[in-house]
Amino acid sequence: MCPSRLILEHVTSRWGVLVLAALLERSYRFSELRRAVGGVSEKMLAQTLRTLERDGFVHRDAKPVIPPRVDYTLTPLGTEAAEQVWALARWTECQVDAVEAAREAYDGARA
Repeated sequence: MCPSRLILEHVTSRWGVLVLAALLERSYRFSELRRAVGGVSEKMLAQTLRTLERDGFVHRDAKPVIPPRVDYTLTPLGTEAAEQVWALARWTECQVDAVEAAREAYDGARA
């Protein structure tokens, strides 16, 4: 598998897009991010954040306080990636009617 495909898979995954989009707004603590993304399990969010951190898109800032505090922010590379995938997500939202019409036309022609 080409390395760029794996990176593309990480940033365009269901949760990857939503995490990057949320972090584009501001930094989040884990529980805040989970609420902001909505519908993501704790396990999937942790896995997504680890993957995005490993790829250099997310910075994890663990503060040595009690109780522990961990903040997540985008790196400059992450900001660039987030802007790109968020633009695609916005475009997709704007095209829902056109896609549904195309699907209906396709299904009607096949029936």
